[in-house]
Amino acid sequence: MDYYCYEVNCEAKDTEALLGLLSGFPFEAFEELESGLKAYLPASMHNSTLQAEVEAIGHILPFELEVTFVKGENWNEVWESNFHPVVVDDFCAVRAGFHPPVTGVAYEIVIDPKMAFGTGHHETTFAVMKMMREVDFRGKKVLDYGCGTGILAILASFLKAAAIDAVDIEEPAYENTLDNCRINGVVNVNAFHGDLGAVPAGKYDIVLANINRNVILGSLASLHARLDQGGLLITSGYLVEDGERMADAFHEHGFSVRQVARNNNWLAVECTRL
Repeated sequence: MDYYCYEVNCEAKDTEALLGLLSGFPFEAFEELESGLKAYLPASMHNSTLQAEVEAIGHILPFELEVTFVKGENWNEVWESNFHPVVVDDFCAVRAGFHPPVTGVAYEIVIDPKMAFGTGHHETTFAVMKMMREVDFRGKKVLDYGCGTGILAILASFLKAAAIDAVDIEEPAYENTLDNCRINGVVNVNAFHGDLGAVPAGKYDIVLANINRNVILGSLASLHARLDQGGLLITSGYLVEDGERMADAFHEHGFSVRQVARNNNWLAVECTRL
C-alpha cells in the first residue's frame, strides 16, 4: 500500500494538542518527533480537500506542513529508519530482525514489517503488552482485532493461549502476520483478511484491539457480541483527551472498565464484558 506522510513541524509545547486534532483524520499511524510529528495517510484517502482541512488547523495552532508520497515498496526503508525495539520491563521485547537480540526479557518477538504498519504507536504497543502481563491467557481463546504485524497475537501465543484469531482489513498486514508467526514459531494463530465479519462466528475469552479511536467506537457492539460474559476487552490507540468519551462508550455498550493505563499521550483500557 502507498501512503502520504504529513510531517508537521511545530513548537514542542503544541505537539500534544496537534496530535489530538489530527487524530480526527483517517491517519493510520503517528510518529512523534522532537520538532513535531509525522502522520501516515493511506494514499487512497489523500485529496486536496483533506489536506486543506489539515492546513486549516494552522489557524488554531501554528505549524509548518510538508506532505510527501511514500511508495509501498519503500515502506521498509521508512520503517527501519524510525523503529527502535519496544521493551516492556523484563517481560517482553519486540524487535526487527536487523536489531541485535534483547537480553533480560521473558519473551522476545521478532518482526519483519514489509509493507504493513505493525508496531503502531510504541506507546500503545507498550501499554497493551504491559496489561497482557497481568492477564491469564492459559487455555483461552483470543481475538487480535486489527492485528497489524501480529505482535499481540504472537505474545498471546507465548502466554499459552489455546487459539488466537487475528484479523486486519489491510492485506499486507494479514500476510505479514502469517510471516511473523512463522518467524516466531507460532502455530496456533489463524489470520484473516478483512473486517470483523471475515472472522468465523464464535465467542472469545479475550479481545485485543490496538487500532484507533474511531474503529474501536464503531466496533464495540460487535466486540461485545463476540466476547463471552466476563471476558476481557483490552483496547488502545486513542489519546488521553479521548478517555472520558471512550469510558462512556464502553459503559453504553455493556462493558465495565477495570483498568486504565497512560503512556505519554496515549491510553490503554481493560474492560470486562457484562
